[in-house]
Amino acid sequence: MPSRPRVGLFVTCLVDLFRPTVGFSAVKLLEDAGCLVEVPAAQTCCGQPAYNSGDRTDATELARRVITVFAGYDYVVVPSGSCAAMIRRHYPALFADDPEMRGRADDLAGRTWELTSFLSDMLEIELGPVGYAGTVAYHDSCSGLRELGVREQPRRLLRKVSGLEIKELAQPEECCGFGGTFCVKYPEISEKMVGDKAEDVVATGADTLLAGDLGCLMNIAGRLQRMGSPVKVRHVAEVLAGAATGPAIGEAEEG
Repeated sequence: MPSRPRVGLFVTCLVDLFRPTVGFSAVKLLEDAGCLVEVPAAQTCCGQPAYNSGDRTDATELARRVITVFAGYDYVVVPSGSCAAMIRRHYPALFADDPEMRGRADDLAGRTWELTSFLSDMLEIELGPVGYAGTVAYHDSCSGLRELGVREQPRRLLRKVSGLEIKELAQPEECCGFGGTFCVKYPEISEKMVGDKAEDVVATGADTLLAGDLGCLMNIAGRLQRMGSPVKVRHVAEVLAGAATGPAIGEAEEG
């Protein structure tokens, strides 16, 4: 690894549109760890919604753009297991019949990491002074867990946060029902799944729910609010970066 690796941050659509503080938190964590971080302005959607809907044409074109935009970085880091998995696991398959692009897709896949995995597995960072006074439950997103093996990494980092206590869900690995376009295609099933997840969160007695995927977090936050639950919902990067001070996900900005 270079002494100061050049990292391209893949922000993700949801972070860009709904929760920029997650992106800022990711930049802080990476810079504090000694990385030179750049956020390419030309980046777009990773193509996952199109891919999941069977639209391989648009998914391939978006993948081609991402591959081009993130060429040359030592690493590409993503604060989302689902988008990171799309790049690492599915980009190479999109170009199975194009040897030149397949090579470029393989190269990008090998340089792409989910944020907590990069911080814990690759950099083995020691967090700076950071605290969070509260108890947290952690939801393991499907893509990060099943496609990238991300489970212990966020917990390993959270155990370094002073004042924070982790309370495990009864079913931490159960899907929340978001699933990208799944919640749109099958709303009744999705509603039942997120209801079960929200009840599991409340049963822990934790005051905060964390996860590494904003889609999951927005889905669960909405259900918790409809239940009248006071549980706050945040992206794990916000807590690790000491940026969990503003409104939680789903809460209105003051003023």
